[in-house]
Amino acid sequence: MTPRLNYAAAAPQLLHAMMALEKAVTSAGLEHSLIELVKTRASQINGCAFCIDMHTRDAMKAGETAARLLLLDAWQEAPHYTDRERAALAWTEALTLVAETHAPDAAYDGLRPHFSDAEIVQLSVLIGTINAWNRLAIGFRSVPARHPITAAA
Repeated sequence: MTPRLNYAAAAPQLLHAMMALEKAVTSAGLEHSLIELVKTRASQINGCAFCIDMHTRDAMKAGETAARLLLLDAWQEAPHYTDRERAALAWTEALTLVAETHAPDAAYDGLRPHFSDAEIVQLSVLIGTINAWNRLAIGFRSVPARHPITAAA
């Protein structure tokens, strides 16, 4: 696949604004491991190879296990995630697929025992932000870098 254009070069002021939002969201207080799981899961749903590659690598560099990343697409059946992570992943799916789900009450209610009001807003903006990045990367055909494949420990 050939990239369509370099969107960062074509509209640098908008990319600076996106990067500022990204920085604000990722430094708002949610734990890094949760942020990377949410970014990866939304990117899986959207089929964004560029973002899946980026966020799984970022997660692994930060100490995430290969098992949790490999099972993320089946998180509901895998025992590897905390209740807080499960609530965030359900909300990620609800908002990423909002045209289908309409953000059901059950997904929102599942957040309440695990997240403060401020954290629910942070999580929701995180989900919106990664969905925006996915649309840019997919729309402009961003291609993940080719990395050597290494065996997981």
